[in-house]
This record gives sequence, C-alpha cells and structure tokens, in this order.
Amino acid sequence: MAQRSAAAILVALVATLLASPLSGHAKPVARVATAVPLPSMSPDDVFYKIRAVFRSHRPPPLYEVYTLVRQNNDAEGYPDYASSYTFRIWTRTSDKAAMARQIFRLGGFGDPEFMRPQFNDVAPNDNHPEFDDPGPPTADLFEPAPEHPHPVSWVPTPEPTGTLPPIIQHVTITINADYYVDSVGANDGLLDVVLTPRRDPERNRLRELWVDPKTFELEKVLCTDRLAVDDGRHVTLYPTLFTVTMGRLDGIPIVTHIHGVVEGGYTGDDQIVEYSFEDISFPKMLPGWYFDARTYASHVNDLPT
Repeated sequence: MAQRSAAAILVALVATLLASPLSGHAKPVARVATAVPLPSMSPDDVFYKIRAVFRSHRPPPLYEVYTLVRQNNDAEGYPDYASSYTFRIWTRTSDKAAMARQIFRLGGFGDPEFMRPQFNDVAPNDNHPEFDDPGPPTADLFEPAPEHPHPVSWVPTPEPTGTLPPIIQHVTITINADYYVDSVGANDGLLDVVLTPRRDPERNRLRELWVDPKTFELEKVLCTDRLAVDDGRHVTLYPTLFTVTMGRLDGIPIVTHIHGVVEGGYTGDDQIVEYSFEDISFPKMLPGWYFDARTYASHVNDLPT
C-alpha cells in the first residue's frame, strides 16, 4: 500500500501563570492571540517556494539504512499480526534498490529480500500485482506516480547530481501544471496549503501541505494512495488517505510516520495502517552486493543486521 482561505496565521496561544498578591495562589492570565501575516506571494508562488525548499535538499544521501515498522488491525480492531511486520532496509537511492531483512517478533532476522521502496508507486493490476511499501525516508514527495506498473526489476532514472550550468537568463513560470492551490491558510501555527490536481489525480497525489511559515519546510503532508486486495483471482483497489509526518536528520527532510485510512466503503482487515521509520542513518558506503539479489546466496555469512 503506497496515499484540504487566505487568513491571518495564529501563533500558539500563550498562557502565563502569575502569583496573586492576595491569595498566594497562581491564577491564569487571559490567552492572547498574535496575528502573523500570510506570505505576500501568490498561492501558486507559495507552492513553488515549498517545493523548491524541499528539493533544495536533493539529491538525498546515496545510502540510507532504516527500520520500517508496519502495524495493522483486523476488521474487529485487534492486531492483525499476519499483515504487520518489521524490516531492516538498506537502500541505494540512485536507483531505489534495497536489500531488506524481516525482523521477527521473537528475535532473529529473515533471509535477504530485494525491494524497490517508493512512495508514489503506481496502482497494481492483475498483470502486475506487486505493491511496494512506501520509502525510503528521503523520498521525493512531490514526484508523480509513474504512468504504468513496473516490476521490481525496473530501474528508475537517477536524480541529477553535480553543479548546475551557468544561468544565462532567469525565467519565472507562473503556471503550476500539476496542482491548483485552493487556499493558503493557518493551522496550529503552520501554513496550511490545500491542493487539487489539475490533471492525473491518480498520479498527482498531494492534497494538503502543512509548512513552517518561516522556513517553508514541510512538517506534514496529506496524500492519496491505494490499498490492493488480492483475492487470488484479481486485484481490487480501494482509495486510501495517508497523513505523512516529517522530521529532519542532518538537516535533510525525512518521513518519520505515516497514518493510512482506507476509504471507498472498505470494511475489511487493515482499514487503518501505521508505518514508522526508525533508526535512520546515512552511511557513506555500503557493499554493492546488497543491491544485487543474484549474489545473496554467496554472502549468507556476510548478511548485515
């Protein structure tokens, strides 16, 4: 499984306790709200700024290591252990290749598995039933989903690296080809930017952004996704909303938690899914064989934990 105006921004209400000279007890003082103006730029320019700040941290580190914890409940609200799992994952971000080992509840690690985690995965179908877990933590949340399903063997084009060529002329593009910016408002001291796709809502999956009003760094994201239910005969898809919570590691934006809710009338198991990204690190180097499943059998004594 891979998933809403313009007004003054209100900063957090401040409550101060002052000692009463008569009773000797502290008593609360009335809360005071201080208005913070919205950015003077247009709604579209606010969106451009948010995206530019996010992508100023890219490309991400070449290697990422993290633990992915997926937790589900069944239709009665009890833990669904069959669909819940924990993996330790070693990722090479240039081609999204990853080696993963399941961490069992009673201890120990499973055999290595080749994965290609991605947030904006395309919805699977009967011919391509594969559906990747979201990841890695530094994934480009503004990237559209691919047009067609890809097998795990598919290698995506790496993000550009190196120094940009000299700027000869600066041109400002005033049309956002992917999203309408419905509103820019305030929510709990953050900029609240509501989006609607201009086209391809199945590919352009962002719906709402919560952003630090000073730095324009992402703090939370609402996006769409799909739950794939395979009954053994065909794959049925249900719409899902993902609330993505962001953090920082070495100044780089990372996903720390995802709360998913399956919609579309679905009432079966795993209607609510929780993903946690833990123990994240950016090693300078990882062995190349981690990312070639054909070599796993010859490295059974070298597997990381």
